[in-house]
Amino acid sequence: MFTKPDPALAERIYIAVLQVRVGAVATYGEIAAVVGGGIEAREVGYALGDLPATRQTAVPWQRVVARDGAISTRGTSQRVLLEGEGVAFDETGRVIMARHAWRGPDSDWAIAHGFHTLSDKGERGEQLLLL
Repeated sequence: MFTKPDPALAERIYIAVLQVRVGAVATYGEIAAVVGGGIEAREVGYALGDLPATRQTAVPWQRVVARDGAISTRGTSQRVLLEGEGVAFDETGRVIMARHAWRGPDSDWAIAHGFHTLSDKGERGEQLLLL
């Protein structure tokens, strides 16, 4: 059973999320991989769900989605914020991952700050769709 991550781990998660650029989205699993230390996607979700209100505009929580592009069910704010950043959704309401997938943090930044990079395939390993 998962519980809310300790404050130091939550802070590392928030720092990793800050690396996701405008117009891109990362998955919970990708953020977990970048943070390292054996954490799981659920712990990233718990940390973002526990993000203090005073930091919700500073940490771009909206840029973290499920691996299939699904967004949170807490109202429409996540979709509105992502659309404002140019993120497109398909007819089922999922982010078009082939277009907006984050490729991971810059390797120099990751090394300097004790984080990991993502493999070339990332966690998805999906085939890009021709649109």
